[in-house]
Amino acid sequence: MNTLAYDGPGPWILFFPLIWAAVVVGTVTVLRRTGMWRGRPARWQGGRPAVAESSPIAVLGRRFAAGEIDEEEYWRRLSVLDEQFGCVPQDRAA
Repeated sequence: MNTLAYDGPGPWILFFPLIWAAVVVGTVTVLRRTGMWRGRPARWQGGRPAVAESSPIAVLGRRFAAGEIDEEEYWRRLSVLDEQFGCVPQDRAA
């Protein structure tokens, strides 16, 4: 009687490919989260605002912040820009 007979690899043969799959998925996840994947900034790092630096809305905001125009003029011009560009939030303080 031979009690140590070899019956093949058994279910353990699936263990090693699963480990390699976990390593690959973990590596891709870490690279995407840290922003090293294709040079993009990570989502959690807080990217730049959706409005470009040279957009009319940004220029209007800078003029208002610098005091070149008053609040009434700012809201009037912003409503015109909102009609054209459609990306101004509606929650403004009255």
